[in-house]
Amino acid sequence: MIQKNNQSVSLTLAHINDTHSYFEPSSLQLKLNIGDHQLEPYVSAGGFARISTRVKQLKQQALERKQGFLFLHAGDCFQGTLYFSLFKGKANAELLNALNIDAMALGNHELDMGNEPVAHFLRRIQFPLLAGNWDVSKESTDKNLRVSDSSQLIAYQNTHAGWLVKEVQGVPIAIFSLALDKMADISNPDVDTPFLDSIEVAKQTVAAIHQQGIHNIILLSHLGYESDLELAKQVSGIGLIVGGHSHRLQGDFSGLGLSKDDDYGQYVAGTYVVQAGCHALSLGHCEITFDQHGRVSEFNGKNEILLGRRLCLDATLSNAYQDDSHQQASDFLRQHPNVVICKKDPELHSILVDKYMPRVRKLQETIIARSEYPLRHVRIPDESGPSVLAPLVAESFAFMMQKQGYLVDFAIHNAGGVRSSLNPGNITIADIAGKLLPFVVPIGVYEIQGKNIGLILEGAINNALNNGVIGTGSGSYPYVHNLDFTYVADNPQGQRIQQLKIFSQYGRWESIEEESWYKGTSSAYTMKGKEGYDAILNMHKYGKVTHFSMADCFIEFLQNFPERIQSIAQNVQEHYR
Repeated sequence: MIQKNNQSVSLTLAHINDTHSYFEPSSLQLKLNIGDHQLEPYVSAGGFARISTRVKQLKQQALERKQGFLFLHAGDCFQGTLYFSLFKGKANAELLNALNIDAMALGNHELDMGNEPVAHFLRRIQFPLLAGNWDVSKESTDKNLRVSDSSQLIAYQNTHAGWLVKEVQGVPIAIFSLALDKMADISNPDVDTPFLDSIEVAKQTVAAIHQQGIHNIILLSHLGYESDLELAKQVSGIGLIVGGHSHRLQGDFSGLGLSKDDDYGQYVAGTYVVQAGCHALSLGHCEITFDQHGRVSEFNGKNEILLGRRLCLDATLSNAYQDDSHQQASDFLRQHPNVVICKKDPELHSILVDKYMPRVRKLQETIIARSEYPLRHVRIPDESGPSVLAPLVAESFAFMMQKQGYLVDFAIHNAGGVRSSLNPGNITIADIAGKLLPFVVPIGVYEIQGKNIGLILEGAINNALNNGVIGTGSGSYPYVHNLDFTYVADNPQGQRIQQLKIFSQYGRWESIEEESWYKGTSSAYTMKGKEGYDAILNMHKYGKVTHFSMADCFIEFLQNFPERIQSIAQNVQEHYR
């Protein structure tokens, strides 16, 4: 339908972003200044069931005002909690379907495990997934499942982004999406599906939409907040940018002890830019009017933190039950302009409770190992020793890959890929997938010559120690399995790894031969050559990224060898005592 030049259109638009599988409410501590004292209540915040309730309220209000209504997700629904570790996107699809969103942008974390999980996700969703600068036109036909085969994916089309048209009051509104240009640098899209320059694609797409007689344009972006502001400066013709990636909660939440950020709805060169925080804690919504030329002539909106009715105060700190502080805190929150007290939508909540929550609770209770000693993780070895956990994680990669039929000689894992220490006591699956290795990053295998193994190790250590290079952080420090070496910091660069040996299939340590080829395993992140690991890019072709995550490997390893973690922890404890 072609828009008539004299038509304006009004609608309410609700939006979320970077929900990262936070389906359940989160416990949030606030800091409220009431009168002459500060209260610090714990509240139940957000969650998909509360978002559903609030969206239904806003939709009903829009209908009563005879306005249109749209509900958009600006990307990154994958990762974050045990719901993703366990269900790999299935729960995300069903619960986003239940939220009845109109469209979602592809985020970088959707591609952490390559294209295939996205292809499965596309089979399950009942809404379009927009990825306007993702060129999937040359995706290999050899794959079992291809993203390019799905009609739910609206990707790059020859010279511009594909777009979704939603009619509001009989007037078309075009919605297209852009993701990070350098997606391959921070995520793992398949090599045959590259991402194109966002600014150029945006310019071409706006022109193409205008050629179709449509003037009202919304960009659903996963570029990041600063990039959204910059794009608004460079590309005219977009009325509204609904953003994600930066977790930016626009608005003043300082009265709750949270952030005070830019006002909601930044206006840049004729374009409004909005973003709504993260982790399903908040919902953004705005009432907008496009005039007959596609410009936003009226805009009004805000972000809201969604809270339950109950709050908990520590009576010893606040004298809560002596001076009516509990009631004061409740009244303060109910009157706050950026807080909405709302119930959980029973229909959506029942999906979570009946289908997914029991298995997550079981993970939280399933014990797979035990240690009587602290399981310490440090990025760089210190006077108390190295990480206990990181070498075992590396060993688990080799174990899992060998179990899948890959002949692996060694494993290397970056210290930053392990996120915490573990206390003495029982170790549950939730401890591994929710604390130690919470990011579902896949493991890969590769072949590389011996001369490059030393360069990988040196580059990673140089980066971690800022030794002759401008490093990016201690997280690059390498922990290994089946490798042994000495790092001589004072040697010239390229000669700092000495006495490099590998534990051979014959059960003995042997010197690595520079021209021989060896099979290694690392995370897909490390295999991209970031943070000092650039020598790993000298691998044969591209290597192979599997669909087993770091947590998958370590859980499987501990279930087969539960005593290993106890014995290693004991040995380290005794050695550095």
